[in-house]
Amino acid sequence: MSGFDEQIVREYFELHGFLVRQVRKYQVQSRRKLAEEEIDLLVYNPGWVTGQRDPNFLLFASELPLIRRAVVAVKAWHSHARFTPKMLRSSSEIFKFLEKNVIKQVEALFADAGEGDTEPDLLKILVLPGLPTVEPHRSECIELLREKGVDGIISFRTMLLDIVQKVEVNRNYVKSERLQILKVLKNYDLIKDPQMDLFPGS
Repeated sequence: MSGFDEQIVREYFELHGFLVRQVRKYQVQSRRKLAEEEIDLLVYNPGWVTGQRDPNFLLFASELPLIRRAVVAVKAWHSHARFTPKMLRSSSEIFKFLEKNVIKQVEALFADAGEGDTEPDLLKILVLPGLPTVEPHRSECIELLREKGVDGIISFRTMLLDIVQKVEVNRNYVKSERLQILKVLKNYDLIKDPQMDLFPGS
């Protein structure tokens, strides 16, 4: 199922103008992964402009123009509605993409594409189901992720809401089955654009 989840993340970045490279297109189960196999996606923003501020840790669509290039790890454990501090402490698997040999491989791949000049602008982004909504667990998770070296996180809910909003019913998405399915569902009013409730309870 991870291939499907990675495709959702790919669609999200591509809809925002990023070039996306998927290094590995298969599952590794019977042996330890090689460095390049820990990389889910590499993203590059050709519209990035120098001199901007750094993006926030919690990434939304408005923050994406501030990202030049990033390695993206997709942890789509949808059976868990939220990641917890305990889960983050007990699972080394979550942070494998941050290991030095993996980042070295990421830099080599960007260098091969002519985009490997300086390491500081390389962001390490984690895509996950979500964080706790209550304190102090939420802040504790953010602190743990930052300590480990994660530069930003995106929740699947954020991505899916944004993708649904961007899909147009009068456009044909011939190159993407996922977007085409969303278009059909929107066309028949089976899913709606996310809207703010300005008058709750009215």
